[in-house]
This record gives sequence, structure tokens and C-alpha cells, in this order.
Amino acid sequence: MSSPHLVFNKTNFLKLCKKLARKDADLAAIIKKHGHPPMWTRPASFQSLILFILEQQVSLASAYAAFKKLKIRIGFVTPAKILALSDAELRACYFSRQKIVYARELATAVKTKKLILKRLKHSHEDEIRIELKKIKGIGDWTVDVYLMHSLQRTDLFPLGDIALVNSLKEVKRLHPKITKEKMLEVAEPWRPYRTIASMILWHAYIKKRNIKLQG
Repeated sequence: MSSPHLVFNKTNFLKLCKKLARKDADLAAIIKKHGHPPMWTRPASFQSLILFILEQQVSLASAYAAFKKLKIRIGFVTPAKILALSDAELRACYFSRQKIVYARELATAVKTKKLILKRLKHSHEDEIRIELKKIKGIGDWTVDVYLMHSLQRTDLFPLGDIALVNSLKEVKRLHPKITKEKMLEVAEPWRPYRTIASMILWHAYIKKRNIKLQG
């Protein structure tokens, strides 16, 4: 591999926030008003991927409620434990019919070693995207948040994330009907740290709406 992947961590996260703030007055204003965003990370594990699946297209509160219910029932989430649950038991943990299928597909892929998560850690982002998207129910948004939060790659900008898109429109005072291409142009100056810019924008969104996060 020609060059190491850029990752953020406890050592460089605040420096990267400050670097972006120096380049962008709107990001600087968010930090001045609300402080630095939390460094939102999760382990690069099967359990995290299950949570990301639960977070698809629902509120964070709904996803955390389902995840909490699942953890109470089975403890640390493993492929074997997911596969041992019946549809009724997963429904009792607030899994939709689709997400039952997705969780089982992922559990089967990991258990049969069709997907080996440890091998993804140092892979190129394109390779990771191809491997994860082979699993039914894992699309670009889920890959993006796994790369951001679990592998701590610095340059993701998930336009499939409604909160991020809304925050970008608010902070940059963009037209409500702006295209994805134009939004990517707005984010272009933040390369190669668009993940950190995303976290600053999420921070603004959460603070503005007084959303209480858990989990």
C-alpha cells in the first residue's frame, strides 16, 4: 500500500478541529459557541455494526432503545447470539422485519468467515466499501459511519446522513434543494479531514436541538 491511511485519535483530534476552524469561519463559530465536538468512536466490532444497522433511517433514540433491549437480553452482541434468537425475540428488541434479515445476514457472514472484520482495519477504503456492501442491508451510509467511528478514518462525508445534510445547509446557509454534488463542493476545502468537519456539524445540529445522546 502506497501511503498510510489518515486516522484521528485522542492525540490529534483537537488539533484537527482547530486546523479546520482556522480554515473555515463557520466551523470556528460552532466551536466558539458550543466547544469542540466529542470524539465519537466505537470499537471496530460486530456489535458496533449491529448498532449502525439499528441506526439506519431512524432516530438515535429509537436505535439506542433497541440496542439497549438487545444488550439486556444477550449481553455483548456476537454473531452466535444473534443467530440463536428467533424472529419474535428480535422483534421484542424493536428490530424491524428488514433489520432482522440484515442482522442475520451480517452474523452469518462473520460466523462463516465470509467477512473478517480484523482484516478490514488496514485496508483501503474502497476495498472496505466493496466487502461490507456484499452484506444485505449494508449500504454506503453504514460503511461511512463504520469508517468514521470504528476505523477512525479522517475523510468521510456521508451525505446519506440527514442530520449532517441539514446541519450543513443551516451552517452554510445553503438552498434547501441544493444537490449532493454542490454539497460535496462545499465540503471540498475540508479534505482530507471531512470526518472531523462532519463531527463539528453534527455537534452544531445536536446542540441547536438540545438532543440528549446516550449509548
